[in-house]
Amino acid sequence: MIKIINNADKGNFLSELQQRNAGSYNDVYEIVDKIIEDVRKNKDKAVKKYTSDFDNVTIDNLEVTKEEIEEAFNTIDKDILETIKKAKHNIEQYHKKQLRKSYKYKPVGKDIILGQIISPIEKVGIYVPGGKASYPSTVLMNAIPANIAGVNEIIMITPPQSDGKIKDSILVAASLAGVDRIFKVGGAQGIAALAYGTETIPKVYKITGPGNIYVAAAKRRVSGFVGIDMIAGPSEILIIADEHANPAYIAADMISQAEHDEMAASILITESITLANKVIKQLEIQMNELERKEIIQKSLNNQGAIIIANNIKECIDLANEIAPEHLELLTLNCFDMYKEIKNAGAIFLGEYSPEPVGDYFAGPNHTLPTSSTAKFSSALSVDDFIKKTSLIYYSKEALLENREDIIRFAENEGLTGHANAIRIRN
Repeated sequence: MIKIINNADKGNFLSELQQRNAGSYNDVYEIVDKIIEDVRKNKDKAVKKYTSDFDNVTIDNLEVTKEEIEEAFNTIDKDILETIKKAKHNIEQYHKKQLRKSYKYKPVGKDIILGQIISPIEKVGIYVPGGKASYPSTVLMNAIPANIAGVNEIIMITPPQSDGKIKDSILVAASLAGVDRIFKVGGAQGIAALAYGTETIPKVYKITGPGNIYVAAAKRRVSGFVGIDMIAGPSEILIIADEHANPAYIAADMISQAEHDEMAASILITESITLANKVIKQLEIQMNELERKEIIQKSLNNQGAIIIANNIKECIDLANEIAPEHLELLTLNCFDMYKEIKNAGAIFLGEYSPEPVGDYFAGPNHTLPTSSTAKFSSALSVDDFIKKTSLIYYSKEALLENREDIIRFAENEGLTGHANAIRIRN
């Protein structure tokens, strides 16, 4: 079952945790590189071939039709439709507050104009995992901030189901969130199609959205030719709990992450060995009642842990070092404690703010930095779908006033052509 980590083992565990997917990309790059090159050369033909090979589906028309979207609205369960609409509202309200404005200013007493122009990226591609599973929440979390940012064309790709269709909830969420075109393709071939374009699928300027290791590897390979949001690693949750926390809630929340896949990490940090033992019992009880028991068990056994800390400061220090994707604070003083957290993708406060609230409904984005990258990166946001362009104007008088300083800088760096571009303007 899940391991308990004491003082002597903390360093080794943290090292293993942060390296749990290191090197795994080397095993798939050879395959991914061949797929990308094939799609670059053979376009739709290659995309259809790999869709047949990997998804066991023959697709003649890659693009979802208006009729298919209308059918999805007619057949979707009305309760899930209303839930999608409520989630959409919450996500919109949160992300609208992230909007930036262009600005322009004139330094006092200077004939100079400086500023920044905020403009949306023109074409964005969204990857939504599909096939056996479906993630309408991922559609909303990617398309809504793109739409709020003002992206002109939002292209979505998602793997087809075995019948060659896309699940109703995916199509409905995409339509409600402002997606312009949807294509039945996934995997590395889908990423390559978005990056380089095919006869059917348009080339985009940036790709966002999570996927399996082949999707992540393909995003790495095309990064630089197109923009990407982030490379998402295995999902993770870290819970800091005190002796007053409910062990059943803790176990349920750890399981909610463990069921993603066998590489997902579910970690509890607590000062209370009594609580730790109660959580272990709850994990065993709850896991036996769930469909994905085998995945949960492997995840908890191999990647999960309960760390026994010496004091609350150590709990916080460990959390900042791990820099988790999801951090739950199940402590009486959670509203004070969160102010000490420097590195986390999202922080959930109290026993009634479990991680799935953020995954689906609250409003903040659920596309979060993993594998300790929260030390330097952030959740997906409207900022990921905009560009910032600098604006500079100097009059002749303003340039001449600063002429010698600019020339001096250029010559110090050995760039005499730069200096000459200033010197020539008398």
